[in-house]
Amino acid sequence: VQLQASGGGLVQARDSLRLSCTASERTFSYYNMGWFRQAPGKEREFVAAIRYSGGRTYYSDSVKGRFTISRDNTKNTVFLQMNSLKPEDTAVYYCAAASPLRDYSLSVSYTNWGQGTLVTVSS
Repeated sequence: VQLQASGGGLVQARDSLRLSCTASERTFSYYNMGWFRQAPGKEREFVAAIRYSGGRTYYSDSVKGRFTISRDNTKNTVFLQMNSLKPEDTAVYYCAAASPLRDYSLSVSYTNWGQGTLVTVSS
């Protein structure tokens, strides 16, 4: 499955932003989806994940309570709603797909990746 992420941009601290990731195939509904991010000079890190049915979600401690992952299988799209953004959230955000999903927090668990969308949060 091919993934296309969008929705990044430049915002101020405490603003909100919603990222989208659209898949090329109708088989999207069989994939568990994740969002990762990579800040300049840092390793890629897990942000959030959602099971293929949408029944379970997972978050990193750094975004829990501020970010919400969701999906619309009728539109082959997964979303990341980001609220109360902080400068430390600045990064390139990547969506990824996995089927099956073993460890949702590990990037190696995911087989398909989008191209990334840049989020910049100014103070």
